[in-house]
Amino acid sequence: MATLLTIDQLTSAQRQRGLIALMTGTFFSWGGFFMVIPLMAVHYVDHLGWAAGTIGIILAVRQFMQQGFTTIFGILADRVGPRVLIAAGMFTRAIGFVVMGFAESFAFVLGAAMVVAIGGSMFESPIQAAVAALTYPDERRRYYARIGMISGLGTTVGTQIGAFLIGYNFRQVCLGGAAAFLTVAFIVTFALPSVAASVGTESAMSGVRQVLGDTLFLRYVVIVAGYWFAWTQFGLTITLAAVELTGSDRAVSWIYLVNAAVTIALGYALPRVLERWLTPLQMQIAGVATIGLGLMAVGFSSGFSGVLIAAAIFAIGAVMARPGQETVLANLALPSARGTYFGVAALALAVGGGLGNYLGGVIYDIGGGAASPLPWTIFGGVAMVTAVLLWINRVRFSVVRA
Repeated sequence: MATLLTIDQLTSAQRQRGLIALMTGTFFSWGGFFMVIPLMAVHYVDHLGWAAGTIGIILAVRQFMQQGFTTIFGILADRVGPRVLIAAGMFTRAIGFVVMGFAESFAFVLGAAMVVAIGGSMFESPIQAAVAALTYPDERRRYYARIGMISGLGTTVGTQIGAFLIGYNFRQVCLGGAAAFLTVAFIVTFALPSVAASVGTESAMSGVRQVLGDTLFLRYVVIVAGYWFAWTQFGLTITLAAVELTGSDRAVSWIYLVNAAVTIALGYALPRVLERWLTPLQMQIAGVATIGLGLMAVGFSSGFSGVLIAAAIFAIGAVMARPGQETVLANLALPSARGTYFGVAALALAVGGGLGNYLGGVIYDIGGGAASPLPWTIFGGVAMVTAVLLWINRVRFSVVRA
């Protein structure tokens, strides 16, 4: 195993090369993911006639399984470093998408989604730990904002390619997504240095004990689950609403085009402007509340144009919430067990995202779909409650440990 290096042992060139590799990998991984996942709902619900709740179950299992296993791989990242786990995870996810391209039954699709989940669990917290390990505290928010903008660009390119390829068949969509993740595996293997995820942890269990005894951090993780519940609605119920209102699969690409336009235009500039007046936590709070407004706006839209406006509001909220959330998380994580902290933090997405996918589909089905304000009031209300809880704990969550 290669020697793991801390940020002070890396040259400036190595550090910059590693950050560029992570940002490039972000583009391809988000592009590959959103090339496939939003069109799962379209393909299985609209093309094959499945209930939205059925595909919601599959997406919820994928979400919960990925974030649940992320905790394990976050702990492992403290031992072996992020690079090998990121590369292996990207390769595994590529295999999952290839399998999904040939899946037609519920069991087959669920199995493919579980392979996709395992791959994601291998690289998710190691990537976050690598970014934190390669940056100093005063520059993290800037890099997280850049990564947020790049992820938006990748999302746009991915959804547009996916919308084009589904004109042939869903299998081509899945193979395109697999190719994107294989590209990331190659980039990470040869460009990311062997950086250490953490500094000073004596054993895996000592890191786990640190996190489980950190009540401040665990409180933050529990509250942020509400943010992930709301966040997952963009890829599930908002896309279903767009297709329902227009009767066309192309509506999905328009939704993501709006999201990308906002993310590319404001994803880096808006956080840089707001950081003059807002702390990372305050920016996250503002972003989560704006996401809530965007979700509520869907229920009161008069047609597809209203959904596009709601999607833009949601995207503005995401632009603020994501770099704020990632910066707060990195600042709360102790350097001695950074990978483990990020791994445990993934449980917020496991629970919140899993419930968001499952209950989102169920609430959408029984609540009247795109035409009813009921499901959107529920989704937006969850975001608003989350923002209020973060505000109540704003002093506690504003500490910087690393």
